[in-house]
Amino acid sequence: MAVQHNANEITLSRTLGLLDITMIGVGAMIGAGIFVLTGIAAGEAGPALVLAFLLNGVVTTFTALSYAELGSCFPEAGGGYLWVKEGLGGTQGFLAGWMSWFAHAVACSLYGLGFGRFALELVLLAFPGAEAWARPLTLIFMVLIVILFAYINFRGASETGLIGNVVTIAKVIILAVFIAFGIAAMLRRPDLNVFRESFLPHGLSGVFVAMGLTFIAFEGYEIIAQSGEEVKNPKYNIPRAIFISIIVVVIIYALVAVVAIGAVTVPASAGNLPVWDYLAEAKEVAIVRAAEQFMGGWGGILILISGLASTMSALNATVYSSSRVSFAMGRDHNLPSILGRIHPKMHTPYWAVVISAVLVIVMALSLPIDEVAKAADVMFLLMFAQVNVTVMTLRQRRPDLDRGYFVPFFPWPAVIGIFTNIALAVFLAIETGRVGLVTLGWIAGGMLLYWGYFRRVEERKRPLEVIMREALVSVDYSVLVPVAQPNQARELGLLAAMMAKEHNGEVLALNVIRVPPQLSLQYGRLFLKEGREPVYAVIDEVKQHNIPVHTMIRLGRNVPDAILKTVDENASDMILFGWPGTSGTNDRLFGSVIDRIVSNPPADIAIFRPHDPFPYERLRRIVVPVAGGPNCRLAVDTAVSLARNTQESTQVVLLHVLVDGTDPAAAQARANNAFRRAGEGINYPYETKTITASSPVEGILAEAAEADMVILGATKEPFFVNLLMGNVSQQVAEDAHCPVLIVKRRSTVLKSMLRETVLQPVLRSRKLDGNGTTKSS
Repeated sequence: MAVQHNANEITLSRTLGLLDITMIGVGAMIGAGIFVLTGIAAGEAGPALVLAFLLNGVVTTFTALSYAELGSCFPEAGGGYLWVKEGLGGTQGFLAGWMSWFAHAVACSLYGLGFGRFALELVLLAFPGAEAWARPLTLIFMVLIVILFAYINFRGASETGLIGNVVTIAKVIILAVFIAFGIAAMLRRPDLNVFRESFLPHGLSGVFVAMGLTFIAFEGYEIIAQSGEEVKNPKYNIPRAIFISIIVVVIIYALVAVVAIGAVTVPASAGNLPVWDYLAEAKEVAIVRAAEQFMGGWGGILILISGLASTMSALNATVYSSSRVSFAMGRDHNLPSILGRIHPKMHTPYWAVVISAVLVIVMALSLPIDEVAKAADVMFLLMFAQVNVTVMTLRQRRPDLDRGYFVPFFPWPAVIGIFTNIALAVFLAIETGRVGLVTLGWIAGGMLLYWGYFRRVEERKRPLEVIMREALVSVDYSVLVPVAQPNQARELGLLAAMMAKEHNGEVLALNVIRVPPQLSLQYGRLFLKEGREPVYAVIDEVKQHNIPVHTMIRLGRNVPDAILKTVDENASDMILFGWPGTSGTNDRLFGSVIDRIVSNPPADIAIFRPHDPFPYERLRRIVVPVAGGPNCRLAVDTAVSLARNTQESTQVVLLHVLVDGTDPAAAQARANNAFRRAGEGINYPYETKTITASSPVEGILAEAAEADMVILGATKEPFFVNLLMGNVSQQVAEDAHCPVLIVKRRSTVLKSMLRETVLQPVLRSRKLDGNGTTKSS
């Protein structure tokens, strides 16, 4: 039955088992494509059609791996639409759902028309005179079968799965009989040189063309993901069903290609054509012609029946899928909310089923469906590319997800999936110019609807996240202070005020109330009082320095996401964190909140390590270690900002540590170069100092003994290694006997993209030295 949580959450019944969803995937993949496209693709690839099908199985597996991982941890109706929305944001999510709905509706129209054509062929066997009414009869059969499967889907997923299982098993049995007769016919032939001679009559380019024509037949696993909200034990059943269905389908397609090429003899009336050209001329009835040769006259009728079963099962799967993605979009207010309603008795998205069926019929009756179907292929491929990007992004952003399956050799399968999907999409768009125009037209229309209307509706209907906010003034510089406890509020407020004063800016104090997934966001309001205390402590300190200060308390499932959203909304220039201590785990230095943001900073970052007593009244000497790293100049700029805004004159000392055993002349040259770059353009008096020590940490700690504060730039990391904070800055912060401020510059666009997708955090082993100090190695 349907379940409602807190009167705000609408869900579907879990009634589908492993067999049900496997049959849904197999039924969608062994659709009209195996009958309609086999002959055409054979003309392009020749005997290498077998290779084209096998390569398509390999290529589609790269994306299927991403579907398996995401389907195991997001078992909800909507599939790729919901995942892309979670990983890439609202606009990309809407685009994925919009393309998916269109593509499934078009595929459904194609299958409906295919059923009508096969049904007409059977009618003509009994009533040849019906040829005069061929087109109207085809459309009537199409409308009737779409209405029938819309009604079956309205009845419920269990009925849908039962009917789908019967139809899919029937057509698999018929195809098995076809393959068996074909193999027997091949064994009776005196030679089988067709696969040895001219295996690649059109070269590898012919294989690629055949792959492009038939790839869309392998997208049925996407429909398995769409069913996630109605699957029993989805964490394990969805990945299993995806892989089982792909294996079954690739074997069947490959064997059909083998017997179609190897068992068919070209009749004398066709001339001296190669067998693959003969099949290409037969087009959609190529398999029927093959069956008539080695199965007799009844073989053609049996294949027509199998064609009817294939189009019926594919139609069933695509009606189901198109209604589920439109239901998910309606539930999220990305489409009219009527699509998100569930029938009170049947517990099915009845309006989504009805409207999707109407869309399917209208498309089949009014559009050049063959051309539009190619545009649907392009949209499927683009959505698959989005899903591959999403699986990489969510590995970084949501390591906490309960995944029942992990993509092996990550991230390379997803990267390969992105390039192959985009390459095939570009090929199809170029192959027929109108396909590209239809694709761009549908995407542009959807974006206009989303930006012009549905985005605003979605924002109005979304549970209120910000429960306390003061209006912000328009300034050129903003310091964001996320604060959870009042014990560091005074120090953070003072530092934020000094930084903001230097740039004529403001301070925004933020408290995020984390709401567990089991509760509605609205329950976070119960903790409003606790959230006010730390932000008010920041306000009290900042107001003493006559700096504009504002507050925000917001609710969220994920604290880093809430902070990042605030940075984006407020266009913050600096984020000032209090010291949380090290996490003690191998892969996190400071814990999940700060590590997530520091690894890919959207603004300049500062982490403050206090030391009692903090010199509120005096800040006379600030030491800035410099070694030429990318964050060194930010450390110097921050030191100057603080020094200019103290009550007394403050000395800024740039420090360079020479390590014992290095060449003195070369080391001094590096020191002079570091001083020059760090101090270039600084309009504030500073001193430079060079000392010799056994390690940079030892030298900085020795100088820190006489300093009121040390400001360090995070140690430079290799570009393709996603280090969070350098070891030197971390050890100094832990061991120094004065306050320490660690700073890091915001990421560039390219580094940000790589860190959110490809780059993986480096695991650090941590150990204690003889004094009990935690060290990194």
